[in-house]
Amino acid sequence: MPTDSVVYQLAIRVGNKLRDGRLMLATAESCTGGMIATAITDISGSSGWFERGFVTYSNQAKTEMIGVPPELIEKHGAVSEPVARAMAEGALTNSRAQLSLAVTGVAGPGGGTPEKPVGMVSFGWSNRLHTSIETLVFKGDREQIRVQAAAHALRGLLAFIDEQER
Repeated sequence: MPTDSVVYQLAIRVGNKLRDGRLMLATAESCTGGMIATAITDISGSSGWFERGFVTYSNQAKTEMIGVPPELIEKHGAVSEPVARAMAEGALTNSRAQLSLAVTGVAGPGGGTPEKPVGMVSFGWSNRLHTSIETLVFKGDREQIRVQAAAHALRGLLAFIDEQER
């Protein structure tokens, strides 16, 4: 990943904050396909604060790897706040990390519906005691949506950490 990219620069900020707090991160990515984990592991020394990453692109992977209940996916769809919450919490349950982030969305160009348009992405951030969730709709092509989602996930993690420190 280019060192001047927004996602890489945000990953550096996340890394500094996690290192200073002696915290480890786990990621659960769907539509970003490991982009966040790539940006993180492009940083020398990230093994000191990055515990593991799950790329759970299929519904079956979400269930098998991080324990998202199939009924939750069936009821709400893979792109939903309940599933993003379950992904964030599942990443923690299946790791030794203290913090997690999760991303699930419709990157396009196909796959969108009126209820869940292309660009809709649900996020989750968790610390084993509290989980925050959010859904946004991004504009652009597939790559632009994925980059915006990765950047938002990292910005959201920084805000989540700051909120927990108060």
